[in-house]
Amino acid sequence: MALIPFDDRDGVIWWDGKCVPWRDAKLHVLTHGLHYASAVFEGERAYDGHIFKLRAHTDRLIRSGKILGFDIPWTAEQIDDACKQVLIANNLTDAYVRPIAWRGTEQLAVSAQQTKIHLAIATWPWPNLFGADRMAGVRLGHATWRRPHPQTAPTASKAAGLYMIGTLSKHDAEAQGFNDALMLSWDGRVTEATGANIFFAFDGKLHTPVPDCFLDGITRRTVMALARARQIEVVERVIMPEELAAADEVFLAGTAAEVTPVRAIGEQVYAPGQMTATLLGDYEALVRMSPEEVARRAA
Repeated sequence: MALIPFDDRDGVIWWDGKCVPWRDAKLHVLTHGLHYASAVFEGERAYDGHIFKLRAHTDRLIRSGKILGFDIPWTAEQIDDACKQVLIANNLTDAYVRPIAWRGTEQLAVSAQQTKIHLAIATWPWPNLFGADRMAGVRLGHATWRRPHPQTAPTASKAAGLYMIGTLSKHDAEAQGFNDALMLSWDGRVTEATGANIFFAFDGKLHTPVPDCFLDGITRRTVMALARARQIEVVERVIMPEELAAADEVFLAGTAAEVTPVRAIGEQVYAPGQMTATLLGDYEALVRMSPEEVARRAA
């Protein structure tokens, strides 16, 4: 199936306060965000016309910008409204939503104090990251690259530059026949996949790594809440690679991946089980609820 280039599509993109034709949403090659990765973004999904946990994503976008040293010049309410506006303008109900904020062209050097901050929001149809047959489970390779120490990179932000490590690791995994890669921390602990958090079932309990050098995902926290609602004990802790063989089930969780079972990490094989199936079903039901019902359940 041929890929459709992202610069040659129909539709509109919200850009600095107004919707512009998709093909006209271009920026200059000397944009600071391109050269120095001074950009932050979000990945969101709309289901039945509602963007799941929109305000949580917007708040994280604003917070990520502050971590990188800039303020996005729109309020959370304005950003929420813009996300909804571009979804409607593109006549989409089930879609992926991508807000991105970046430093502009006023300066091109390490120092960027005078750059203008821009914001764009695009949306397009994008099914689950791993496809419709994801219940069969995906295979993870072992990444060579590692997540950095939080004193060496802004690991609490959804910063564009941090995803370079993920791209390198995913490409290497795909070259070896895997779907994705399991990444370790700088000191050898289990962290996440290249773009999704990871969970393990050990003896009826749900375990997940402490997010001290990678993003504490919104889907991650949602799955933890769903597990607790099922009276499943959730354990956030340090998980070491040598423990992987003892896991009963493994799955990924993220906006793009949603809830996706893992059937192998390297040579270690797993069978998607009941805990994974239950939480996957609960997640799929939750995202189809109205925002009001989601908020009520979270209260």
